[in-house]
Amino acid sequence: MSDPKVWLITGTSSGFGRRLVSIVLERGDRVVATARSLQKIQDFPQSPNLHLLELDVTSGTTVIKERVLGCWESWRNAGWTILTRQFRPNVCGVLDVTNAALPYMRERKSGTVVIIGSRSAWRPEVKGLGVYAASKAAVQAINLTQWTNPIPDYDKTRAETQVMYEAIPGRQPGDPMKAMKFVADVVRGEGVAAGREWPLYLVLGEDAEKDIRNKCMMMLKHLDEWQDVIRDVNL
Repeated sequence: MSDPKVWLITGTSSGFGRRLVSIVLERGDRVVATARSLQKIQDFPQSPNLHLLELDVTSGTTVIKERVLGCWESWRNAGWTILTRQFRPNVCGVLDVTNAALPYMRERKSGTVVIIGSRSAWRPEVKGLGVYAASKAAVQAINLTQWTNPIPDYDKTRAETQVMYEAIPGRQPGDPMKAMKFVADVVRGEGVAAGREWPLYLVLGEDAEKDIRNKCMMMLKHLDEWQDVIRDVNL
């Protein structure tokens, strides 16, 4: 039998995080369960394998390090430095320039924002490209959001979006307990994951499968329709 794993699970006051805590404890692993308020997670069954920790994940790297990772003396901020070095120009910089230009374009009812992407966004698994690819994937997703959701009226759209998202909690399709059991299976290499290679992705839910298949079909259609242009840049 393998040694117990230690899980740091955030957002355990509700949703997937809360369900994952009970599943992990049932399997004999140890859990550090965090939430912004300890009062919201005091009802977890007492267990020697469970430690409750008050943590605001938006409090910044330094505070999180002191709260959670104090015993990991070798842990450093290098990863965060690399992350911000890529995201500040590639994502925040793009957004800042776009937001500065949009009011003038809207006033003139004319203008085009062109954002240069990278194929790295489609290949984040390549060694050494991770953080750069993540930044390009982020700006790609933001660009698609702007293209598919034009905003003629900021306040009206913001209000409609707020109403839409407030109606979602508790109405999502699927069983969240089953989903978290599958996550635990994959991490521990048992159950549905027994004998399988570690998955680079874990898609859960028919709605997620449908969205991904539709996106893949859309991209294949684009590659076919624009193949002449795509390949014409070759030397």
